[in-house]
Amino acid sequence: MDLGAFIDRYDQAWNDQDVEAIMSMHASDMVFENHTRGVRVEGGAVRELLEATFADQPDLRFRGRRRYIGEDFVVSEWTASATDAEGRAVEWDGVDVFPFHDGLIARKDVYSSSHAPRLL
Repeated sequence: MDLGAFIDRYDQAWNDQDVEAIMSMHASDMVFENHTRGVRVEGGAVRELLEATFADQPDLRFRGRRRYIGEDFVVSEWTASATDAEGRAVEWDGVDVFPFHDGLIARKDVYSSSHAPRLL
C-alpha cells in the first residue's frame, strides 16, 4: 500500500471538508486524539467531532510541510489556516501521527501550536 498517496487523499478530504471521505479512511474503532486541545474521541464519535470542527471553521485548510513514512505509519507535519472567532486570519503548525491497521488509519494523534496561532 502506498501510504504517501493515501495521506495525499486524506489531506485533500480534510481540505474539502468531506466527512464521508475522511471517515472511509479510518478504521471503525479508530481513536482521534488532539493532545493540544485535550480532545479524545473514538469510532463513530469522530464523525461528530469532524462535523463540529468544520461547522466552527468552514475555511480551515491545511498544507503539508514534511512527511515521514514507515511500513505501517505516517508522521505528517503541516500548517493550518482559518479565520478565528474574532474574524482574523490565523495559522498554526502541527504534526499528525498515523498508525495504520489493515490499510486504514487506526489512530490520529495531533500535536499543534493552535493555542498560539500566528496572525496573517
